[in-house]
Amino acid sequence: MKPTTKEIAIFGMFGALMYASKIMLEFLPNVHLIGVFTIALTVVYRKKALYPIYIFVLLTGLFNGFSTWWIPYLYLWTVLWGVTMLLPQNISPKIRPLIYMLVCSAHGFLYGTLYAPAQAIMFGLNFEGMIAWIVAGLPFDCIHGVSNFVCGLLIAPIISALKLAQKQLSS
Repeated sequence: MKPTTKEIAIFGMFGALMYASKIMLEFLPNVHLIGVFTIALTVVYRKKALYPIYIFVLLTGLFNGFSTWWIPYLYLWTVLWGVTMLLPQNISPKIRPLIYMLVCSAHGFLYGTLYAPAQAIMFGLNFEGMIAWIVAGLPFDCIHGVSNFVCGLLIAPIISALKLAQKQLSS
């Protein structure tokens, strides 16, 4: 799984791009391209996609502070990476974009639920408290899920561009 020199440069740029895209879209609550990039990079680079994902996570902590809100970032994006890794690689080209959009959307809808266990542990919430935290965040998760579905339209074109670039870099 050791990255090549070219991949190190690509992964560094994508980690920075993921962070920059998040910052650029902060004026829209729960709208970002992190899920889009996570899925696209995972489809193309498989296990190596963890490099740009964790560069993004590290940059987020460096620039926004390593606080309690950041701790779930250590696993939230890995969940999306893992689900994408489990998708069959031979999905029909006709439904492939929709599958990617649905996975991206599901991650958005489940974001608060995935975040909640860390919150419960860090802040001493019991099960009922954790459920209340999830319920309170449902409107934000709905925005997140819908926006991830819409932004998911970019996944297939990004995958195509990455594959084309990878093909040209290897020749």
